[in-house]
Amino acid sequence: MAHKQHKKEGLVSIVYRIIMIIFGAGLAAVSIELFLVPNKIIDGGVIGISLILDYLTPSYISFALLIIVLNLPFMYYGYKFIGKTFMWSSLLAIGALAIIETILHHVEPFTNEPILATVFGGLILGVGVGLVIRHGGAMDGTEILGILLTKKLPFSVGEFIMFINIFIFLWAAFVFGPEQAMYSVMTYYIAFKTIDTVIQGLDETKAAFIVSDEYDEISDAILDRLGRGTTKLKGKGGFTDKDKDVIYVVITRLEVTKLKSLIHEVDPNAFITIMDTHEVKGGKFKSAIH
Repeated sequence: MAHKQHKKEGLVSIVYRIIMIIFGAGLAAVSIELFLVPNKIIDGGVIGISLILDYLTPSYISFALLIIVLNLPFMYYGYKFIGKTFMWSSLLAIGALAIIETILHHVEPFTNEPILATVFGGLILGVGVGLVIRHGGAMDGTEILGILLTKKLPFSVGEFIMFINIFIFLWAAFVFGPEQAMYSVMTYYIAFKTIDTVIQGLDETKAAFIVSDEYDEISDAILDRLGRGTTKLKGKGGFTDKDKDVIYVVITRLEVTKLKSLIHEVDPNAFITIMDTHEVKGGKFKSAIH
């Protein structure tokens, strides 16, 4: 049996991805040089470690060199366990961050007010890092380390990264003072939430599973009144052992109330489960509200 040939990524797609990675790295550099560094505020992970070391040894090694050197071991393991495309995308992002950060090094900061630097620095950094991740790269190797180590340790990746960052922010408290460390924690939180938004998109979609004997009528009502196509799944009742048809549909968060209302009209006893979805692609799903 012949293996199916997979289409390679097109030139336009590659160029677009490269541009977005460089743009994301540029935003991260703007945040670091024009908001965070002048106010002695750091981020977590490798970027945070690099900023602290750069502050402690300004005459010996620069932030640009630190961010490259500290990330190289992680990039090797990223290539080995995640893939070549990921490694090259990450190296591009890290290289662009280092170059743009060096160019901006002597530019006047946007603000010397810590709260403004924390909020806007965190937002801009989050958008920049999120764009890089969304287009297949990374600028922080601690997550790669977390993925590798948590296979052998009883921790999740998120718990491992949080554990590492606690030590980084405690270190920052000794180096910059407790107030700057607290600003740094706020910056990290803002950046973390912004990264999630950039990766997942602004459209909040929900996936609904509906179990009802009136599945045909409910499915027709969803299509007619919400304009959403449905998928019928086969299930079996755990208590009755009877076959059940389960309706699966993806909707926007603004359509949840309308969905529950029309289901209740058809079958007040229908069982409904509604879950968050991170991303919806393909098919004929559109986020426009009907």
